[in-house]
Amino acid sequence: MVKSYVDPATTVDASRPFPLGVSVPRTGSAATDDPRGAFANVAVYAPGVANLDIAYQAPGGSWQLKTLPNITDGVHHGIVEGLPAGSRYGLRASPEPEALPLSVPTLDFDADGAQPLLLDPYGRGVDEREDFITSVRMAGDFDWGMDHGPRTPWRNTIIYEAHVRGQTMLHPDIPENLQGTYAGMAHPAMVEHLISLGVTAVQLLPVHFHIDEPHLQNLGLPNYWGYNTAAFFAPHPGYATQAAQDAGPHAVQDEFKGMVKLLHAAGLEVILDVVYNHTAEGGPDGPTLSFRGLGELEYYRHDGHGKYVDTTGCGNTLNFGEPRVVQLVLDSLRYWVNEFHIDGFRFDLAVTLCRNANNEFDPRHPFLVAIAADPVLSETKLIAEPWDVGYGGWQTGRFPAGWVDWNDHFRDAVRTFWLADRAAIDAGGQGGSVARLADALSGSAGLFAASGRSRLASVNLITAHDGFTLADLVSYDRKHNEANGEQNRDGHGDNRSYNHGFEGRTEDEEVLARRAQTSRNLMASLMISQGVPMITAGDEIGRSQQGNNNAYCQDNPITWIDWTSTPESHAMLRSTKRVIRLRKEFLAGQPHDYPARDQQSYFHWFDVHGEPMSGDRWQDPGHRVVQLLLGSDDGRVDGLVVVNGSAQDVKVTLPVIPADDGGGHRLYELRLTTSELHDRRQGVRISSGERDVVQANTINIYRV
Repeated sequence: MVKSYVDPATTVDASRPFPLGVSVPRTGSAATDDPRGAFANVAVYAPGVANLDIAYQAPGGSWQLKTLPNITDGVHHGIVEGLPAGSRYGLRASPEPEALPLSVPTLDFDADGAQPLLLDPYGRGVDEREDFITSVRMAGDFDWGMDHGPRTPWRNTIIYEAHVRGQTMLHPDIPENLQGTYAGMAHPAMVEHLISLGVTAVQLLPVHFHIDEPHLQNLGLPNYWGYNTAAFFAPHPGYATQAAQDAGPHAVQDEFKGMVKLLHAAGLEVILDVVYNHTAEGGPDGPTLSFRGLGELEYYRHDGHGKYVDTTGCGNTLNFGEPRVVQLVLDSLRYWVNEFHIDGFRFDLAVTLCRNANNEFDPRHPFLVAIAADPVLSETKLIAEPWDVGYGGWQTGRFPAGWVDWNDHFRDAVRTFWLADRAAIDAGGQGGSVARLADALSGSAGLFAASGRSRLASVNLITAHDGFTLADLVSYDRKHNEANGEQNRDGHGDNRSYNHGFEGRTEDEEVLARRAQTSRNLMASLMISQGVPMITAGDEIGRSQQGNNNAYCQDNPITWIDWTSTPESHAMLRSTKRVIRLRKEFLAGQPHDYPARDQQSYFHWFDVHGEPMSGDRWQDPGHRVVQLLLGSDDGRVDGLVVVNGSAQDVKVTLPVIPADDGGGHRLYELRLTTSELHDRRQGVRISSGERDVVQANTINIYRV
């Protein structure tokens, strides 16, 4: 039992209701004359309580209690003395006056495991001691030097989606004390891997402070992915080194900033996966950590009967019809840009953030308008996961200018062509035509046209943290999620995967060769497509999760990247680097606005005979060969992509292109083939109008 006698001071003061959170008091007030910075302006939006207390403990001091004396439009605010940087603090509803004891009140933190204090929604740091969580007043000092983000144009961006912990936990060249940490992510060994691979941006799974859901705690499992945010302004301490955790929230914050600074120095952008659609408080029977105790009706969306509306599948939905909620998220985003130099954000279940009062998606929602008008946020990379689990939740292609969307149409089309169709063909059946694949390769232009955006609005992905890894896509027909404790009921059943004749791990060389071939096809399809490619960490070296396609609760070698070099991992890494390098070489030969301006960019489609594709060919499932000639009127180089999705080698007539001087035909130089013949055939030159052999189930890429 921790008790501390306190003074429940409630005198009116010169505080202000903005900015929200803990800040330096108004200039000119007596509080600002304190050289120790022990005075603070505290402002909390808490419309659900009549009076609000702040309990606080300065470093080395005892707990104090003060009722915030002023209330302005639902914001409780007051000047608090004795709250310097490093102080722990939390909030609670004040007892009714008639309930106040005659004696001096006490703080009782022994409450049968319940969270005794509410987190400040604007708390910049968190501290977990004495079995409960508090907010921490933070200082913003950090030596950024000359740091600035690379500002990589979208057309040159290649995203690498990674988990801070899983990325480095098993890396042999990273010191053990740095493995699984922010510092480990920026270690020279990891930076060298990312740079040599060729990616331009690291997209980190959630790093906001999060907790484990009660049902996972009962199973003895963690929320490894971190999609259960409890504090939108605080970095998660568990990803810092033990030394930083022991030193406290300021050291955690500095380690995070140091990671960003080092990644920027290497030319890498840092994008955060952010979860503003729900909070860790869950459904009505979940824990009360912050928002529920401050203003449940305002912070969360409710229906006409007062029940929670859940468009997230997580029990609650933040109410973006409430201006203070929109303000909270905008302030959080701006804080991460200004204070941590973050370059962009990927918004989890972004449709929920854009639902209007009728719970319908609105592409002109005030939240989207506010970001577009914000001089800080409008300059960042904004990535939508364009769906949620509510009615009308799939909105790919409908986000406004300034945003890019995860393109599930691309994912499904590429998986279907190379995996599901091949499984059907190998079983004696028939696959689909090349039409959907062709649309994916050309950037799904029609999907984004209605929103006024170009092909560059498409974030192309084949895998993500959620689902099979690339290696598991080619190794498993079914999910294997038994380790999650839900009898394999969780996770998607429609994976469009193909095990190539054997379920799971095998030493059969023929099966392994077929899997490697398909893996190369998938990665090449991703990198040659118009739009913005995203690689899931570890796919470049064949990382497996043993068939688990919902490994959100596996903080162990199932999800950690195994960096052990094998012939298979080395070959996949070499192939991935090769196709990324080819993508960059092609884009370097195009004007800066390629391929955003359709009138200067061209995409010409040809059949196996080098003739323009006909309508019948597009729809014929037996015709699984297509050629794409792409480039720009102002470009220095053209590219020819030849896809053979059939089960036989095919002699393909390369399209006729007259030479620039008008005499004869131009030459095609084979730059890459996904077949096993690459090392022998790279550099071969073939005159346009002549034929070349394209192996079964492969891609050939030529420079013109």
